[in-house]
Amino acid sequence: MRASSIVQGDHWRIGILTESLIRFEWSDSGEFEDNPTQMVVSRDFGTQPRFTVTHRNGLLIIDTPALYITYDGKPFSKEGLSVVVKGMADSQFNTWHYGDEPKHNLKGTARTLDEADGEIALGDGVISRDGWAVIDDSVANVIVLTDEVNGKPNPLGAWIMPRDHQETDLYFFGYGRRYSEAVRDFYRLAGPTPLLPRFALGNWWSRYYRYTQDEYLELMDRFKREGIPFTTSVIDMDWHRVDDIDPKYGSGWTGYSWNRQLFPDHKALLHDLHRRGLKVTLNVHPRDGVRAFEDDYRQVAKRVGIDPTTEEAVEFDLTNPDFVSAYLDMHHRLEAEGVDFWWLDWQQGGVTRQPGLDPLWALNHLHYLDSGRGHGWPLTFSRYAGPGSHRYPVGFSGDTVVTWKSLQFQPYFTATASNIGYGWWSHDIGGHMCGYQDEHLEARWYQLGAFSPINRLHSSNSQFMGKEPWNFSADVRHAMVDALRLRHMMLPYLYTMNYRAAFEGMPLVEPMYWADPNNPQAYEVPDEFRFGTQLLVAPIVSDDDDSARLGRADAWLPQGEWYDFFDGRRYGSSNPSGRRLEVWRAIDRIPVFAQAGGIVPLQELGDGDAVNDLDNPQSLRVLVFPGANGRFAMIEDDGVFVPSAQSAQIGEADIHTATTRMSFNWRDAGRTDADGDGSSLFTVAPVEGKTDAVPSQRDWTMVFRGVADVNPVDIGVDIDDTPCDGVETSYDARTLSLSVTVRQVPSSAGLSVAIRGGLHIADNPVEHDALNVLMHAQMPYGSKEHAMRAIYEQGVRAIGALRTFKTAPSFGDGLFAANGMPDAVIGALTEILLRD
Repeated sequence: MRASSIVQGDHWRIGILTESLIRFEWSDSGEFEDNPTQMVVSRDFGTQPRFTVTHRNGLLIIDTPALYITYDGKPFSKEGLSVVVKGMADSQFNTWHYGDEPKHNLKGTARTLDEADGEIALGDGVISRDGWAVIDDSVANVIVLTDEVNGKPNPLGAWIMPRDHQETDLYFFGYGRRYSEAVRDFYRLAGPTPLLPRFALGNWWSRYYRYTQDEYLELMDRFKREGIPFTTSVIDMDWHRVDDIDPKYGSGWTGYSWNRQLFPDHKALLHDLHRRGLKVTLNVHPRDGVRAFEDDYRQVAKRVGIDPTTEEAVEFDLTNPDFVSAYLDMHHRLEAEGVDFWWLDWQQGGVTRQPGLDPLWALNHLHYLDSGRGHGWPLTFSRYAGPGSHRYPVGFSGDTVVTWKSLQFQPYFTATASNIGYGWWSHDIGGHMCGYQDEHLEARWYQLGAFSPINRLHSSNSQFMGKEPWNFSADVRHAMVDALRLRHMMLPYLYTMNYRAAFEGMPLVEPMYWADPNNPQAYEVPDEFRFGTQLLVAPIVSDDDDSARLGRADAWLPQGEWYDFFDGRRYGSSNPSGRRLEVWRAIDRIPVFAQAGGIVPLQELGDGDAVNDLDNPQSLRVLVFPGANGRFAMIEDDGVFVPSAQSAQIGEADIHTATTRMSFNWRDAGRTDADGDGSSLFTVAPVEGKTDAVPSQRDWTMVFRGVADVNPVDIGVDIDDTPCDGVETSYDARTLSLSVTVRQVPSSAGLSVAIRGGLHIADNPVEHDALNVLMHAQMPYGSKEHAMRAIYEQGVRAIGALRTFKTAPSFGDGLFAANGMPDAVIGALTEILLRD
């Protein structure tokens, strides 16, 4: 902490880190901790907070623009230390007294979902509806720079040590409802979220199953033949010897030696997976140390001073630098054979030989640092180990039970994790164990996976629980494949959000209340979340209704115009508090919305061997949503790791990144036709930065979704202000999408697409969509005829009248009154009639 931001006595110290973030320390010995801890990386944010200090009536008073602190100078007590959070007139709990338990904390995340069947308890985040949150860092170990540990060489240059004194060490977050600011300052305190490599954002194939080498490669080849892209191969514990171990050595759960019965040539396996475009991670359960049957036993035993002829097991001990060095060298040898990163599957508690040191946290810390040696791209895959764990992505949430309850909890669990800065959760998509078979459950889980931070399919070793889409009925299979293909197509968007998370402190998934914290409705949709800057997702987490053959999500749309991401239907939300509605979707997709002016870059999928391609794409498909202006800066790079935020040198990212800026002018006043109507203009600027990181030429397809068709003669395309020939245009009435394709555009050139007279928002196809709902509904034919006739004869008049309603009326006893009309069908038709 900077000296100018510290107020201190003999046994207490108060650090004003920001005007809303305060560190409170009490030490009986008068010693205070200045080293980094397991959670804290930096306490100097580079700016001087504003505050005043006053002494009055035996009290110390610290006043900042955000907080009013009073302290009596004695050991911390409820009576002697308090903080009032300013600007919280609507909360009666905005004053914190030392020791107070939070009443309305918006929660963070948890260590694991192992064996969870639905909701579990969550730890606290750094935000609350009452305006304050507290993190206790008193027992955290510290990180010190040292070349030796206990007289032995330190392989890492820094070491995790217990504190040499006892103290109370609290961090008070008093940000009111400035939620995203609180999380960004938590990143300043605890370190930024690192960049992920591009492959981590694609699809991961994982299964606890005894594959043979040939079976595994054949499976990967079938995925390619089916046009299903995967970027990461996760091989569970059966990669190593499990069953052929002499019982005298104990369980086969821990292991580091390839199972040569299943994988007779593991080096060839790893090479062949890389050749297929896949990165590889292996599962390790390191609890039982290194035992005499392991390939590396002799080297590891000698390093820690054990005579290998005794066959004494080498204890797993992360407090012993000799063991750590030997343990990491063993992994280095395996990495040299082709292992890209490690799945650290620690499940055995939180005790080490060092007081307060959680072995899971130590594993995450040591492996992450080691994985980045030699300027490599660091990456681990492990469980959450408390605040600060976001520095060691990716997270593995554990082995959930295969039920609807498990699926229902995961969107909320993922979103609240952002409240403690943990943005890169990887769930067992489809569920892992027990439960029951339900094809619709699997499809809906796949669809959530496509819009999750990491999309990793996983299941147990049961022969009935494989997640291969071809094991399912046709409509479910198609939904699964579409979700996996969409996820890979979204890589340009996801990778840009990756940079946003690392350099702007904004996780990919945000709870809805971050952007609208004073709107009560934003807190009432726990399943809904923002997915990056452009999208809003309301996943379906319950079974489809049998009569409507549709699934339902309860959604909230903030004020403005929104469009269905998939079919371009427009949803109006003019009320300042937004709009609540039921949204109904068939098994082919879930509700995803883009706001007017939204721009979402996608990549075209390759065929054959190129299906898993991770290169910066040569062909791009950009979805553009009408009704407002919009901008998007797509970020790509040369594949070289860039330290994020605090740890990066100024401008270091620019050395490696290429930025392509896109903009959409819904009505460009500078381009008017003879009638004075403004044109609609979409532009792509020349690439900036590391231009050789992207293809020299690109094919661009601009998809204006939610618009009416136009005459092709009204579409003008320029490259560097020169009219372009050979432009391809088409219109898809099913998705209300106008597509304009321009091929072989130099990346160094500017591209513009102008629609003279302007694009026009498409009319919502009410009759078409209502007919589609009724066509598939399981209900009496007479009721279908009655409903459709009512829409034909009264629909236009009814819809006009409905625009005067502030809330959606019920049609059960009105427009659709008929015997045998199921509530779900009425709900789906109501959505169609009230969309805009």
